[in-house]
Amino acid sequence: MKAIVTVVGKDQKGIIAKVSNILFESSVNIVDISQTIMQDMFTMIMMVEFDNNEVSVADIDDRLSDAGKEMGLSIHVQRQE
Repeated sequence: MKAIVTVVGKDQKGIIAKVSNILFESSVNIVDISQTIMQDMFTMIMMVEFDNNEVSVADIDDRLSDAGKEMGLSIHVQRQE
């Protein structure tokens, strides 16, 4: 199953590292990634693929949302369909 992860917020060090580490720890593969900085705002869109049924989209969304709150970012996960 594939999903889209969006990240928006004030640019700061470690955003990509934090998000990709959570995905890695959850056995979620990053298929494609696009990121840009518009003035001081960081934006990233990732297509990810869940390789197993051990973790759900809701679980990943919760983990990424919690990390986003810690860093002052808005992070959402949406199923591709």
